[in-house]
Amino acid sequence: MAVGTLTTVPVPAPRVIDRWVAGRAMVLAPLAAIPLAAAAGGIVWAGSAAGLPALATAALALGAVALGSRGLHLDGLADTADGLGASYDRAKALDVMRRGDSGPTGVATLVLVLLLQVGALTAANPLTAAAGVLVGRCTLSMACARGVPPARPEGLGATVAGSVPRTAALAVGVAAAALAVLLPGLPWWRGPLAVLLAYGVAGALLWRCTKRLGGITGDVLGAGVEAAVASALLALST
Repeated sequence: MAVGTLTTVPVPAPRVIDRWVAGRAMVLAPLAAIPLAAAAGGIVWAGSAAGLPALATAALALGAVALGSRGLHLDGLADTADGLGASYDRAKALDVMRRGDSGPTGVATLVLVLLLQVGALTAANPLTAAAGVLVGRCTLSMACARGVPPARPEGLGATVAGSVPRTAALAVGVAAAALAVLLPGLPWWRGPLAVLLAYGVAGALLWRCTKRLGGITGDVLGAGVEAAVASALLALST
């Protein structure tokens, strides 16, 4: 479920999708995204070796990640921005998010977040580029922790909301911070700071969406991932 939902890597569909499977899939999200992280890091390395402009290399790396995830999280970011900007009425906001089009708020948010990601990635090395992609996916377990309600009774959000034990969500964050200490070429505290910043931004967005929408949807999860990636890359840029 984790690989099939978060990447385009062809895998057999799970026989059963229940809360047990959904929760484990969200915990395993960073591992499922390793091919995407490897693609981003590899493109950054190849672009630097070939002498390509840093801006072009960063755009290619993020494009590969978007292609490898079907643009799922970018779509969620735009839809969430449109919903939050549409109305203070919960039902109307959710209706706007359900539509397939993107309004001016969603487009503007998408452009600004991508600009921030590209700008930060121009100063990244292959390992920090890969780390930023993975840290963003680590926050999914927090967004699906016990106590986080779904905004709708159907959809991906309803399947995964509240499915991750809080101890497991905490363990993912602690493990990410511990591994980030090992990133070469940076002070030891920069990696954990990137994880903390990513979790803080994703957590703030999660809080806002649960207050406004009554819970999470698949779009909210995607928005959190993209916001966390931008924050992590910004903290890791040199």
